Amino acid sequence: MSEVKLSVETRKEFGKGAARRIRRDNKVPGVLYGHGSQPLHLTFPGHDLLLALRTPNVLISLDIDGKSNELAIPKSVQRDPLKGFLEHVDLLLVKRGEKVTVEVPVVAEGELAPGGNLLEHVLNALPVEAEATHIPENFTVSVEGLQAGASVHAKDVKLPNGVTLAVEEDAVVLQVLAAQAEEAPEGEEAAAGEGAEASTEA
Repeated sequence: MSEVKLSVETRKEFGKGAARRIRRDNKVPGVLYGHGSQPLHLTFPGHDLLLALRTPNVLISLDIDGKSNELAIPKSVQRDPLKGFLEHVDLLLVKRGEKVTVEVPVVAEGELAPGGNLLEHVLNALPVEAEATHIPENFTVSVEGLQAGASVHAKDVKLPNGVTLAVEEDAVVLQVLAAQAEEAPEGEEAAAGEGAEASTEA
């Protein structure tokens, strides 16, 4: 997995006004918590944090005030609903060798059997338990040649060593839905009906 280093600062101002001032400086307010320690309020560099969060379950090495280093993974990210910029981030403190439960994106590859069937992602991400510094970025699942009615279950997904399922083995991850027969447009149905009536009258 990817490990990204960020230099962050502890913050002593709180509230909406302080958060707005932080964001005006192209920074993002956030909180680091976990392991029973007191939550640590931090200020993150906005652009660098945005780039880091493009990788699911990224491991972030935090240089806090140039005095201490901690490892963390994203737990909750708040974005502006209209503009999409980062408003706040919560990070979970982790240790090397520690197991954590995370959701890893599932990526389907390959072509379904001919017939216009549809692939449904029942689970877009698979819950697993993995070592904090070895969280997979995604799981690739082949759907090559699958017919309508076929399913891929959690137990069918190949997991790396040290990674275990955190969901029932029989949980459906992907399934193939039969193509729906196209209905004739209402105008065509009406025309067909009128033609049949005319034929009967004749």
